[in-house]
Amino acid sequence: MVAEDGVVAEDGLFEATPEESAIVDEPDVVSVAERALSSVPPGTPLAVRMRPLALGEVVGQQHLLGPGAPLRRMVEGSGAASVLLYGPPGTGKTTLASLISGATGRRFEALSALSAGVKEVRGVIELARRRLLNGEQTVLFIDEVHRFSKTQQDALLAAVENRIVLLVGATTENPSFSVVSALLSRSLVLQLQSLTAADVQELLERAVADERGFGGAIAIDDDAMEHLVRLAAGDARRALTALEAAAGAALDTAGDSSGPVVLDLATVEASVDKAAVRYDRAGDQHYDVISAFIKSIRGSDVDAALHYLARMLTAGEDPRFIARRLVVHASEDIGMADPMALQTATAAAQAVQLIGMPEARLALAQATIHLATAPKSGAVIAALGAAMADVAAGKSGLVPPHLRDGHYKGAEQLGNAVGYKYPHDTRDGVLRQQYPPDDLVGVDYYQPTAHGNEREIADRVSKLRRIVRG
Repeated sequence: MVAEDGVVAEDGLFEATPEESAIVDEPDVVSVAERALSSVPPGTPLAVRMRPLALGEVVGQQHLLGPGAPLRRMVEGSGAASVLLYGPPGTGKTTLASLISGATGRRFEALSALSAGVKEVRGVIELARRRLLNGEQTVLFIDEVHRFSKTQQDALLAAVENRIVLLVGATTENPSFSVVSALLSRSLVLQLQSLTAADVQELLERAVADERGFGGAIAIDDDAMEHLVRLAAGDARRALTALEAAAGAALDTAGDSSGPVVLDLATVEASVDKAAVRYDRAGDQHYDVISAFIKSIRGSDVDAALHYLARMLTAGEDPRFIARRLVVHASEDIGMADPMALQTATAAAQAVQLIGMPEARLALAQATIHLATAPKSGAVIAALGAAMADVAAGKSGLVPPHLRDGHYKGAEQLGNAVGYKYPHDTRDGVLRQQYPPDDLVGVDYYQPTAHGNEREIADRVSKLRRIVRG
């Protein structure tokens, strides 16, 4: 069996037992936990022990688990469709797959695209075919399905279409780009979202209190809880792994204690080897740090910009948010002083989407360095602002007749496109001709600076204006 992160798990962790097959949304959570404890081998990671056994234990993803939603119907056993679960790590893809398998006694088989080939896929399909003759349906969970080759994905098509298997594919990549269209059309694509801070805190509190976790043997102080939630960055597995490491250290240090061992910030920091970063993705620090980041780039302080970038990345800021700000400010603060800045920022944003973290942080750092060290100009945003202000003030005017569309019958009779001069017919490709409405003739919106590439542009713009305006 293979867990969601591609790590081979102990036998029995994901196979639905006869007792668990009947569990869908059972209110008696204590009895569920007792059964889970009796079947989990010693030394099983906390993240596996705390895997929800019933729909009521699932946190987050309420947009997919609301009444009547396709995923909820599947978990409750009233829906039968193959699904592709697309979302960040630690959002519950494996958990939901195992809950779907538990519904109405379906059998569960797990493969990882990192290790399974066509032979393994066909073997599971043949096993599922034999089970189907006995009235048993098989859920085939494939982790990292985007890593399957086209041949491997094609091997699934007939079995998925004929419902020999109910496919649940998990992927962190956009399936529109990584899954063949034939398989995509036969599956529901459901996007999971990163857990909120409240979701992660609920998971941690449950792990502290539940017998599957620490059973009340530890207590987490507020600073430690805040740090664990922040480190998780919406990833349930990361949160529980960090808690397990920190709690283990605290319990070892405390020895025999009559009451709960208090887990403090210092212990968490020492255990997970990361310092607490005062940064709230939804609060003042979020806006203060991104503001300081952009102003450091604008002020050409590359070292300060890198500091704030590192601060955001360490705190778990969404790298897509950082990439978007870089793209915006490549035009706002640099513009034509270095036209390559926008291309670098856009490439970094694409790298974040294609590669993901942690590798994409290098592209973000490269773009940050490029933008911080580039010559600066606010001419682009100033030019656009001035033009939009005139439009807002009513200075629109009629399009000059010779510039209007002439590609329809009767246009010439209306005077449209008559007298238009084709610039490419001249030696220099530039000629005297009115382009703006009458009210805006002679208005200069773009004012190049003397910085970087705009030094050359300034002379060229001046010459162009003299020729075009005569």
